[in-house]
Amino acid sequence: MIETGRCIWKMKRGYYKKLHQIWRSLEGIADTGKFDESMVKELPNPAIRYLLHSIQPGSPLSSCVQLQMSGEMRLKPDGAWMSMKAQQILAPPQGFIWIAHVAKGFSRITGADYYFEGNAGLRFWLWGLIPVVNASGADINQSAAGRLAIESVWLPASLLPQQGAVWEEIDNEHVKVIVPIGQFKETLILSIGSNGALNSIEMLRWGDKTEDGTFARIPFGGTVEAEDTFGGYTIPTRMTVGWWPNSNDYFDFFRADIDEAEFGKRSKD
Repeated sequence: MIETGRCIWKMKRGYYKKLHQIWRSLEGIADTGKFDESMVKELPNPAIRYLLHSIQPGSPLSSCVQLQMSGEMRLKPDGAWMSMKAQQILAPPQGFIWIAHVAKGFSRITGADYYFEGNAGLRFWLWGLIPVVNASGADINQSAAGRLAIESVWLPASLLPQQGAVWEEIDNEHVKVIVPIGQFKETLILSIGSNGALNSIEMLRWGDKTEDGTFARIPFGGTVEAEDTFGGYTIPTRMTVGWWPNSNDYFDFFRADIDEAEFGKRSKD
């Protein structure tokens, strides 16, 4: 049945009301002290380089970051790139919300996806009227948990051992970090430069970009092309991410520039 405009409005209003409530919950999570170099002294060398590069001593250990981003994305490997502007709140391990506006020619797609305390969902509308994506369920929950884990690099404090992250050295340039997200333990592989900068990140993420479209843990990752410092944190500000990195099946679908980053609760509502 085709939804009427009134039904769509009620559905959108209910969805965004829910997102507003989640956003406030994530934004209200208290900081957990200040960063001290002693917090990382027992970690493998690449992890120490990365965390000391990413968090300035004395910086508040923020529990969330709010991002303004721009860039482009596409829905399939041979699809056209569409311009994208979005705002996001990220608070590992509790959750995230990503609200986006995507455009190509006269087409305008708006909507949002989220993960909060184990549950996820995404809904998008064409021209704000026609539903084009409405997904939820166990597979979406697990995929969103993986997304939250890999995007933790935008909130480096969430990757400290005091927050439950477990680090293991691979070699002097690569390190593994196991990140607890709800019922899942997501494993990230970080490539770290000699100066501590993040070069790339990979994981096995739950997704359906398989030959038959079924869900499985498949390679996923991103490369870092630029970084900048905001409020005591140095984070990637230009990234390209995709499925099946380092293979002939590589599908890069998301290119983002971080235009603004604000750590902790906003000073005004």
